[in-house]
Amino acid sequence: MLNFASDYTEGALPEILEALLRTNLEQLPGYGDDVYSKRAKEKILKACGCPDGDAFLLVGGTQTNSTVLASLLMPYEGVICADTGHIACHEAGAIEHQGHKVITLPGKDGLLLPGELEHYLTSFYADDTYTHMVQPGAVYISYPTEWGTVYSLDQLKALRSLTEKYHLKLFVDGARLGYALAGPSCDLDLPVLAVLCDAFYIGGTKVGALCGEAVVFPKGAPRSFFTTVKQNGALLAKGRLTGVQFDTLLTDDLYMRAARHALNMAEELKQLFRDEGVDFFMETPTNQQFVTLPNPALEKLKEHVLFSMWGAPGEEKSVVRFCTSWATTKEQLESLREYLHAALH
Repeated sequence: MLNFASDYTEGALPEILEALLRTNLEQLPGYGDDVYSKRAKEKILKACGCPDGDAFLLVGGTQTNSTVLASLLMPYEGVICADTGHIACHEAGAIEHQGHKVITLPGKDGLLLPGELEHYLTSFYADDTYTHMVQPGAVYISYPTEWGTVYSLDQLKALRSLTEKYHLKLFVDGARLGYALAGPSCDLDLPVLAVLCDAFYIGGTKVGALCGEAVVFPKGAPRSFFTTVKQNGALLAKGRLTGVQFDTLLTDDLYMRAARHALNMAEELKQLFRDEGVDFFMETPTNQQFVTLPNPALEKLKEHVLFSMWGAPGEEKSVVRFCTSWATTKEQLESLREYLHAALH
């Protein structure tokens, strides 16, 4: 079966596996106190242009989102996000489980627009009874979004301006960060991102690592964040596992090279769809592409190809997502072309 269902269906970049094997028998301290974790954090902060900030290595996206937000929010505060935000849709209520309400606002193509945020905040504080309500304490966005779209620099600046005006924290979910930063339409980089938000993470799981997300607090972590990590079951005893991986990802531009490969494959995937006359539901600049296909063709395609249904099936056509990754090959794309052509014709 061909698999275009997601970007973490393969194991890990060969360079990472080689590094893990090479260091396997070294006896190292635990809990991220090993030389590789320390070196990875130094490389991360240098790449982000914030040497006085703090970096932490966690394991997965949901765990990272819930742990970071637990540290940023007071007990009476909630977090604002687009109605399509990952924390609102696909994390099994992890944020609510921490005791924090997820406040959803209408998004556009996966984006939380500054105008919607400003309207909500203005209306919220115009209500004389707002002290009886869950207080907004943070704004969550993902970069790129769940729809593969990317915030522009101006949009991020506008969101940042609003969070500063209303004393909110801005947290950026970077599970697929490489696929946004490596794109030709991206008009910012890691140092700019570090200036514009209070916390973000560099996703490893979906960009070539076995597992791991690198959390960055550009201006320093909340008090006792290390303890919060452990309290949330997010502290690896064998911290070397994430340390070695991020030390490798941040060497010789490997992280961005892996991301650029996925984007190159995504461009070929888009051309494949155009050649076959497939309609795009959402054509994006990242590695996620959303198309509509007739249901009979989908049933035929399912015999040979894995992909993600995006929402409930339609009566005649359905929206589906195809993902490329650091491991996608031209041969896989050609096989997809054959199966798709046969399914459609």
